[in-house]
Parts: sequence; C-alpha cells; structure tokens
Amino acid sequence: MNWFTGLVLYILIWWVTLFAILPIGTHAVEQADETSGWRGAPERPRLWMKVGLTTVVACVLWLAAFALIESDWISFRHGFFAAPRND
Repeated sequence: MNWFTGLVLYILIWWVTLFAILPIGTHAVEQADETSGWRGAPERPRLWMKVGLTTVVACVLWLAAFALIESDWISFRHGFFAAPRND
C-alpha cells in the first residue's frame, strides 16, 4: 500500500468511526421548547473529546487494516481468493 492509498483508507475509516462515536454520551435537553416541543441539540455535545476518541480508534483500526492488507492472510494474488491464471 502506498502513502496515498493509506491516507485515503485512514480518512474513510475516520469518517465511519466518527459517525459511530457521535451518539455516545449525548443526552437530550430536559426542558423542551414551549412553542414547538423540540428538544434540539444536546446541551454538552463534547465534540472535541469525540474527535480525539475518533482519531485514536481510527488509528487502531487503520493499523489493523494495514497489517491485514500487507500480510498474506487474505491475498487476491495467490491462495484461495486468487483469480485463475490465463497461462
């Protein structure tokens, strides 16, 4: 895997991880709006903590993906998943 592919893979993993982590620890506002009844965004979304946690989790997942891609555990060039050769 070259550096560009690794960067694109990290960005994709980071975004998916962000959307998985965003709902963690959020609580709706207790007092709803009197006119609409809408509770709106959480009082304390703690976005910087979630960005940091997303970065750490995405880094661990990227390292696991990198190890899997660079190893011979799953290979499309040889082994069980390889395409047949046209010799």
